[in-house]
Amino acid sequence: MTETYELLEHTADMGVRARAATLAGLIRPCTAGLYAVIGQLVPTGDAQPWQFEVVGDDIALLLRDYLGEVLALFAADGQLIEIREVPEFSAQRLTVLGLRRPADPQRSIVQREAKAVTYHELSVREVPGGYEAVFIVDI
Repeated sequence: MTETYELLEHTADMGVRARAATLAGLIRPCTAGLYAVIGQLVPTGDAQPWQFEVVGDDIALLLRDYLGEVLALFAADGQLIEIREVPEFSAQRLTVLGLRRPADPQRSIVQREAKAVTYHELSVREVPGGYEAVFIVDI
């Protein structure tokens, strides 16, 4: 299964459905889907190493925590994350390594303000050929 995402219409919000062959493989399309909800974002400038790690006991909540952090970085500082590696994505831990770069204000097109990644309809599940994640973004 290839890593993909699609945007889903949702009452006053926007949904994202991502698919990948592995749990770790979901991180890239989930990140891309979140950015697509916001608009067409183009990175620029020097890249800085970035790491995210969270522990817990619910795989969907770990994903939501990650996406919340990615959204907060964009909302507060206009920073975009480029995923380099996902060493672990399990029901107990999510670790993501990447690069952090500013969004280019001249070339990026912000189409909507994303306020939060909600708990509504949040899921990560095994499907034939891999895994699927669904999340809703409050816009």
